[in-house]
Amino acid sequence: MKTIGMLGGMSWESTASYYKAINEGIKAELGGLSSAKICLYSVNFEEIEKLQHQGRWNETAVILTQAAKAVEAGGADFLIICTNTMHKVASEIEAEISIPILHIADATAKKLVSDGVKKVGLLGTRFTMEQDFYKSRLTDKFEIEVIVPNADSQTIAHNIIYDELCRGIITATSREKYLNIINELYKSGAEAVILGCTEIALLVQQQHTNIPLYDTTEIHALEAVQLALLLK
Repeated sequence: MKTIGMLGGMSWESTASYYKAINEGIKAELGGLSSAKICLYSVNFEEIEKLQHQGRWNETAVILTQAAKAVEAGGADFLIICTNTMHKVASEIEAEISIPILHIADATAKKLVSDGVKKVGLLGTRFTMEQDFYKSRLTDKFEIEVIVPNADSQTIAHNIIYDELCRGIITATSREKYLNIINELYKSGAEAVILGCTEIALLVQQQHTNIPLYDTTEIHALEAVQLALLLK
């Protein structure tokens, strides 16, 4: 079994979901008391969040690169960055380490392609929805058309993530707002919707809607399991 390197803490709420999903995946494959070999570095999200909203992405890259180097030194065979947004600096991190990064957008896109989805809605932080680093990877590398909510809905989705979900606050009111946005994307032609922030699945699950949802946390975690066990 390979050792999975994890960059977590962004937020720790969703990192806990990753840890659980990976270990459950290993147990499902191997049985008994089997669990994952993991080297986890959990950053202080307070520092990262401030830099994000100040547009100081180069400084976030420095912090995460230092963390990635520590994970590599700890014996990890490959790395997962346990957040969608911070894949904005994945190439900067990758350039400074010798182990590969299992990219969250690639794992998600492979699942979409396998399911025959050609046009997808993307939910996430405003950074992920507005900027091109995530959307262009889906389009250029996998030929998946990506649509995002309108500006007002992006603000609602973004604020719920940072003001509530990253703080462990889950409310029915916010779930209803997200479901309305998901419905808007579906009416705009999306065949499915990517939950493109690792906290969103804490609020919205497939049981809440008939529109197909792609939980990036679960997809990324299970892809890591497959790679750790050399099943892919």
